[in-house]
This record gives sequence, structure tokens and C-alpha cells, in this order.
Amino acid sequence: MKTIKVNLGKRSYPIWIDHGLLRRVPELLGPRTGHQWVIVTQATVRNLYAHKLTELLKSSGIDVSTIIIPEGEEAKSLSEVESIYEQLLELNCDRSTLLVALGGGVVGDVTGFVAATYLRGVDYLQVPTTLLAMVDSAIGGKTGVNLPQGKNLVGAFYQPIGVVVDPELLQSLPRRDVISAMGEILKYGAIRDRDFFEKLRQNMDSLLSLEDEEVLLKAIVRCCEIKADVVSHDEQESDLRRILNFGHTIGHALETVAGYGILQHGEAVAYGMIAAGQISHELGYLNQQDHELLVSTLRKLPLPKLPDLNPEVVLEAIGHDKKVKAGRLHFVVLEGLGNAIVTDEVSDERIMNVIKDGIFQH
Repeated sequence: MKTIKVNLGKRSYPIWIDHGLLRRVPELLGPRTGHQWVIVTQATVRNLYAHKLTELLKSSGIDVSTIIIPEGEEAKSLSEVESIYEQLLELNCDRSTLLVALGGGVVGDVTGFVAATYLRGVDYLQVPTTLLAMVDSAIGGKTGVNLPQGKNLVGAFYQPIGVVVDPELLQSLPRRDVISAMGEILKYGAIRDRDFFEKLRQNMDSLLSLEDEEVLLKAIVRCCEIKADVVSHDEQESDLRRILNFGHTIGHALETVAGYGILQHGEAVAYGMIAAGQISHELGYLNQQDHELLVSTLRKLPLPKLPDLNPEVVLEAIGHDKKVKAGRLHFVVLEGLGNAIVTDEVSDERIMNVIKDGIFQH
């Protein structure tokens, strides 16, 4: 078992990574037997894994209940959060209750936000069941829900007590979800580790098929190491952690404008990285060779075709982004492949031109 620590003083926690870890959750958590646990999940995941986890926890002397939230981004709403609060009250949950986020990024974001705010804070455990959540959203304590104007506009930084990463849970993952995750996985190499990016490029087919367990495990571990290191140095995105948003500024806007469900998160991020790579090149940060390597690798992903985009509407969505501060957009660019920086030099006009130029078309 590989253990990676997110170093945040009293809020530090482990990321455990290994095959078969779902069966070891009571062992990993130690002395919490007898306490009340509430699994927050979705119907699909409940049928695949929640029943197994429930039986395991009950056999270990744990009082466990389950709350089901809707599938998809519609679950990330304030009305759904209120529904979860009401169910927790009906279950007589108190501050000793442990919430378990069993699912993908949506489940993790919602459960984390509920944990941060219910009774002013209860513990929660992340048990991601998608590749995207394993390498990204389950780590770092970003929680939140959406508003009609954009993604994750209401939320909190609230760290879990641990993250259980079990690649065996990916066996039933749809191919499109794997493709989406590869967008975020490639991001880690692009912003922090050129050699890792090269390895991902070389093993793209194997990773997309999940056929090589060792290659997959190494990729997951490296992503978690990078994310843990960045979060440990900058928990609340005041400096270094902003580099994790490479591709996200335009990507989130594309998700919003296209409509939730048209683009998966990692797909939108991949398109956003293509745009950010072009902007990095235009500003002189990214040379031609690295730019071509970045774009050609991202275009290996079988991304869905985007609907017709109105650049002005996309720009308006970017204006609601959390990365706009004091009226200026803090935009992540690459200063060479494997090295991301943040700049406020990216103008609205440049973003508009990149969108108009049709760079998103295959």
C-alpha cells in the first residue's frame, strides 16, 4: 500500500492507494467502530459498491446509514444540500458522525460541503470511485455546489480525514469517464512534471483501456503526489495552488455555456488546456515545440464535438469565475511544458480571439 501525506498541520491526512482497499476501510480508520457513519452516494454506485461497504462496516460494529443523491451535476445544488441536512437530522446525526463520500467528484464535492457546514463541521472520508476523483477532486478539501451562473460558486475549503484510493473500483467505469479523467491526469504532467507528461503520452492507449494495472497505479500515485505537494504548500489557493487551474478557466466556462451534461469536466479541461496552451504560446511563454507536443497529446483524446459557441457568452461565463480578483483574471499559462505560472496579462480580447479561431475543432 502506498501512503501519501497531505501536510497541513493539525488538518493533515493520508491518501491510501492500493488494490482492494475498500475491504480495509474499517482497518484504515481504526478506533471509529461503534460510531455513526453515513454513506453519501448515488444509485449506480450504491448498487455496485455501497451494499458491500455497508455490510463490511456493520460486521465491524459500525452503525451505518446511506443517503442517495441524484446522478450528475444537478446534485450539486443548494436545494439538494438542504435535503441532505434534513436527512442527517432525521438520522439524529451529531458532531461525532462520520460522512463517507462514496462516488465521483459530484458526490465528493457535495459531501464535503455538507460536512463543512452541518453543525459547523463534521468529519468526512473520501472514497472515490472514478479515476477523475481519485487523481484530483477527492484530494485537497475543495468542496462546493453550483449556481446557474457557474460551477462551484458556493463552497468551502474543508479537508477530509483521509482518502481511500482503490483502483479495483474502476473496473465498471465507463470509457468516457476514463477519457475525462485523462484530461486532468495530463494536466499534472503539463504543470509540474514534463517526464511524467511524456510517459503519459507514450502509454495513452494503455491508460485509456485500463488494461495495465501497474501503469495505471503509477499514474494515479504520481498525480496524488503532485496534488498533495501543491496543497500542502498552499491550502487555500492564494499562490501555488492556482496552477492546478490550468485549463479550468476556459474549461469551466465551456461546461457552463454548453450546458451541464454536454461536456464532462475533464473533457472541458482538455479543451481549456488547448486554449491555454495557445495563449501561452502567443504570450511567448511556451515555445513552438512544447506547444505542438501539448496540443498533439491532448488531441489524442477522443473528445466530443463542441456545439457552436458564442465567444461573448463564453467570456461572460469566465467573468463569473472565482479566479477573477479585483477585476483582473488570474490565468494559468505554461512557461515551458512541466512548469505552470499565473499571469494577469491575458486580456478578454485574446481569449475571444482564441475561441473565434476555432482551435477547439478537431
